[in-house]
Amino acid sequence: MTDVKRRYDVSARRARAERATQMLVDTAREMLLRDGYAATTIPNLARACGVSAESVYKRFAGKSGLVQAVIAQALQGVSPVTAETRSDALAADELGSLARGWGRLASEVAPRVAPILLVVHAAAAQDEEIAVLQKELDDARRARMTDNARRIANAGHLPDGIPIEWVGDILWTYSSPQVYDLLVLRSGWTLDQYADFIADGVIAHLRA
Repeated sequence: MTDVKRRYDVSARRARAERATQMLVDTAREMLLRDGYAATTIPNLARACGVSAESVYKRFAGKSGLVQAVIAQALQGVSPVTAETRSDALAADELGSLARGWGRLASEVAPRVAPILLVVHAAAAQDEEIAVLQKELDDARRARMTDNARRIANAGHLPDGIPIEWVGDILWTYSSPQVYDLLVLRSGWTLDQYADFIADGVIAHLRA
């Protein structure tokens, strides 16, 4: 077999594996939202995708790992560049522009990730493994928002006497799936209204 043929075969196998993994993640998302966490089992997912349960376990660290993969894909946003990377690239020299950039990114990502996070929160009360995952996700989001608060402080936008941790709590609250649930899913707000609510709220808290 020539090197070209070998590379082609390897690339083709990798592409098939990536497609199979993507199918599992997409189907798992659909099942989580339709059936809930408890009913979204590895065997049920495998049957829905026409693969063996063993092949699912080879790709993911159990059900918790599968849910993490669904969430990670949702956090990507709609661009090839992750939403987190695009957030880090926002200019911080003007607080209003930075907050509105965060609001736009939140309105892009929340419809994809908030419904899954709400499923995780609902399941955490009955499932110890998912409760651990929920805490890890909450802690990671809080740490991320505290980093954003530190960025605000480093840019000179934090009023005297306001601790970074307090600002991190504010950002953590605005970025929560519960806020998206209350305003968009339950109250029928548009995504533009939701984005403006986040931006206006952050600005108001820091300019008060």
